[in-house]
Amino acid sequence: MAQDRVEAVERALTVLEVFDSSQEAFALAELAAATGFYKSTLLRLLGSLARYDYVQRGDDGRWRLGGSPARLARRHAPTRQLADHVQPWLDRLAAETGETAALLAMHPGEVECRLAALPATPLRHDLHPGSRWPAERDADPRPGLPGGAMTCLALPAAEGAPLWLSLSGPAGRLAPEAAHEALIRARDALTAALAGEKEEPR
Repeated sequence: MAQDRVEAVERALTVLEVFDSSQEAFALAELAAATGFYKSTLLRLLGSLARYDYVQRGDDGRWRLGGSPARLARRHAPTRQLADHVQPWLDRLAAETGETAALLAMHPGEVECRLAALPATPLRHDLHPGSRWPAERDADPRPGLPGGAMTCLALPAAEGAPLWLSLSGPAGRLAPEAAHEALIRARDALTAALAGEKEEPR
């Protein structure tokens, strides 16, 4: 009903809808073109959205999705159940290998980071839930990482988008064979846990 509409909220949601795209980041001019809003209006809306971490402004001045959309999505079953099992293993992988561990989902034409754990080192692949990039090859979620490398392992087929575990960081720091072995251990334990055996990292 017309009286139930809140114009400012609908404008903010219109801005968020632009980010449902394979393009990861947008300049202010691109957002203005996509929404039809004046830049001054957009800056106010983006400022409010950024305070609640729905969007983030990078050092390059471009706007990206923040962590809140992915955080709320994880509250939706069965995504919440999957996150409860996967996140402890990502935390363990990051701690044991010193590299960024993530759960990736492949959609038509793009890859999305669903969950991530960052190692306690300043030189790392800063990957966060909600990050997206174009899928360069079928059945291969790895992005182009100049100076970096990513090793991926598919999880058993499930409903929804295909899911992958990954380890990524500076090229040469973690041998691909060691990364693959670590991912196999995590995949096998997760498969058992999701099948009801409830095995957790120790």
